Amino acid sequence: MAGGTSFLPRLGPPLTLAMLTLPVAAGLAGTLLPAFGYLPALGGERLSFEPFLTLAAEPGIWRSAWLSFSTGLAATLAAFVVTVLFLAAAPPARLARISALMGPLLAVPHAAAAFGLALLIAPTGFLVRLVSPELTGWTSPPDLHLVNDPHGIALIAGLAAKEIPFLVLVALAALPQVPAARSRHLAASLGYGRIAGFIQLVLPPLYRQMRLAIFAVLAFSTSVIDVAMILGPQTPPVLGVRILDWFNDPDLTMRFCAAAGALLQLGVTLAAFAAWMALERLGAALRRHLASSGTRFAHDAGMHAAIQALMIAPALTLFGGLVVLGLWSVSGTWRFPDALPAGFSLDGWAQALPRLAQPLLNTVLLGVTASLIAALLAILCLMREDETSRHGGFVQRHALTFIYLPLLLPQAAFLFGLQFLFVSVHWEGRFAAVLLAHLVFVTPYVFLSLSDPWRALDTRYMAMAAALGAGPWRAFLAVRAPMLLRAILSAVALGFAVSSAQYLATVLAGAGRLTTITTEAVALASGGNRRIIGIFAMMQMLLPALAFAIATLVPAWLWRDRRGLAA
Repeated sequence: MAGGTSFLPRLGPPLTLAMLTLPVAAGLAGTLLPAFGYLPALGGERLSFEPFLTLAAEPGIWRSAWLSFSTGLAATLAAFVVTVLFLAAAPPARLARISALMGPLLAVPHAAAAFGLALLIAPTGFLVRLVSPELTGWTSPPDLHLVNDPHGIALIAGLAAKEIPFLVLVALAALPQVPAARSRHLAASLGYGRIAGFIQLVLPPLYRQMRLAIFAVLAFSTSVIDVAMILGPQTPPVLGVRILDWFNDPDLTMRFCAAAGALLQLGVTLAAFAAWMALERLGAALRRHLASSGTRFAHDAGMHAAIQALMIAPALTLFGGLVVLGLWSVSGTWRFPDALPAGFSLDGWAQALPRLAQPLLNTVLLGVTASLIAALLAILCLMREDETSRHGGFVQRHALTFIYLPLLLPQAAFLFGLQFLFVSVHWEGRFAAVLLAHLVFVTPYVFLSLSDPWRALDTRYMAMAAALGAGPWRAFLAVRAPMLLRAILSAVALGFAVSSAQYLATVLAGAGRLTTITTEAVALASGGNRRIIGIFAMMQMLLPALAFAIATLVPAWLWRDRRGLAA
């Protein structure tokens, strides 16, 4: 009986690792071979460097590569610096409240946040309307490149604002694993200010816990496509956007160039990793210099308010952008420079509903299916971890690197190759193909979200259940699942949010036949109908918000008469 009950948990780690590594490995192989000219279906019968020569001859290709490198590195650095300074300056007692505020921002899809920022800061955006014409004299939109600027400043701002909540939550989850309180007291006793003491004593061990997450942010930021299409430069665009254009080119031979571009994208991301590691060494040397010179910055109280304002600004920008999206989705006539619409109407929603129906259904089906499968795999892995903990455990020793693998690689590096594989087995455009592509990205987030609450639960509860004769599954269903219901549902909601935000995975695996709210919203980015853009972006935001609301309200209602479980 005991062996039978533990059969499924034994399958958990190999199934999860296969789910994460096999599509990535197959995708990398499917990108590597066409990049060197081998793709028999398109006439590539031998290996050659011709695709790279074609890529090098593309106008502005090195400018595109530089934009991907510089904007991704700058956005990650800005998000990291703001996160560190804020955690250093914030009173420790407020960190729990801060964590609660970061959750809703984390649930906002990147594309929806980018649309909101674009409608906020554009020359015809809400901020310009608020001060025009009274303070500026503008009665027509100014000729300013605030969005799609050639240096990618808007793209950097959008990425940094969206990644700050993620890094803050990662840091808050890691703080209990470092002696933060004792280190702060020690630093204060040595005369260090709050910020300097945090950087000298708390940040080094905290950074080691955050490092993989930071590299995941860097990989995403250097290869992002959907946000770059909305906020990024256009002539030329960042590398990822150009690769997608080549892949969708009617001339099928451009697929070779696209594959070579995907390898260049991998090189750009690896170069950004190398640059970040150089910045790590520079930062460590600067910290040691300040420590050896006795610089303590004891009187830094005046900086606390400024740093907290620095943190509040991105949050207000995101919330402000979402409000503007909501206004546009229900606006009537809204001419420049009017600060508010002349009227409000739901006619836009009525007209958009037929177009929304199929993408909405696909988004919900993909999100629910992917998040439930990922949650089941995570539970099986964690159950197996409990069984093998006394031996060190396969999951503890090896899984973290593999869990982060899809997040540490640029999506273009393997998704294009994965699409070639789907075409070769006639899977392109099928629900199962898109689901598999989504699972590659959903599973890591679900596992990482659920693992900390699972491991934090007092193991004596399960030991007591086992002493009463309950097997692993009965103990899970009767004891652990009720106590972790909120954590499990939150992990599922996070998985749903990740799935609903997938753009490149859906476009490539779906072959343009299976559309979601996100793919439709990004397709509208080149259009000028702000009302329709607002409707699709609002729907993008509402779906994850609804998932997190369910994750919060269902446990509260089920355990309303049980104080300990309701907390």
